[in-house]
Amino acid sequence: MTTVVRKPAEFRRACDDARADARSVGLVPTMGALHDGHLSLVEAAKIRTDFVAVTIFVNPLQFGAGEDLDRYPRNFEDDLAGCRKRGVDLVFAPAPNAMYPAQFQTNVSIGDLATPLEGECRPAHFDGVTTVVAKLFNLTGPCTAMFGRKDYQQWKILARMARDLDMPVEVVGCPIVRELDGLALSSRNRYLSDTERARALGIVSGLRAAHDAWAEGERHPDALRSLAAKQVQAGFDRVDYVAAVDPDTLVPPTEAPSGLLIAVAAHLGTTRLIDNVVLGADPRP
Repeated sequence: MTTVVRKPAEFRRACDDARADARSVGLVPTMGALHDGHLSLVEAAKIRTDFVAVTIFVNPLQFGAGEDLDRYPRNFEDDLAGCRKRGVDLVFAPAPNAMYPAQFQTNVSIGDLATPLEGECRPAHFDGVTTVVAKLFNLTGPCTAMFGRKDYQQWKILARMARDLDMPVEVVGCPIVRELDGLALSSRNRYLSDTERARALGIVSGLRAAHDAWAEGERHPDALRSLAAKQVQAGFDRVDYVAAVDPDTLVPPTEAPSGLLIAVAAHLGTTRLIDNVVLGADPRP
């Protein structure tokens, strides 16, 4: 049976009660509009822990001016049905004023990891992410938290935050879940028209081109980045970045890499998609 709570104190008490019953807690933070990628995090949490909590909260702090906060897809009943089907124990779905009451004025800010890539395009985004996730970690208490690696930079930042602030949370990055044609699952995919959906495969083609070149022995970051960028630029209306960076520091490597993150953010009409592959570690997209 899946229990739904709305108040932070109720959520904290339910997680505390689970640990008091000697059950380990798994946390899956989401903004709702759940798809199979989110639900794969639930399955990963069920393997690692005894009590799985999913949070559903469209966090206003992580949206910038002109972004899609108002139209971000919301369908709580469908989300809840998906959670129930997969045996989620607890769903926390607070209202904005429960998370950010009047006079709220604290935020959590991360340093160098938040500066490149998404940090250049969306300067306030990660402060919003780290602030809300810090609150969720504090409410949950000791737990294992699951995040998808499609948001690769976010995963790295949140793992750093937990380490730096001595939070009793193990942050786990889970593999990207893709459609049969390779497109990474995303809540924003539902914005795409049929024509845009076909063009979106340019991002997959770019990552595959870089992956194939790496497999054939190419190690020069600029060459690998260019191969990916050529395909993305051909399919998308606007490209925020195609980057080739160290998977841990998120800056361009200074010597021949043993692994390389190819990260992409690009727009089709009003829809922004991101994707990535870690060359030398990840399977072909």
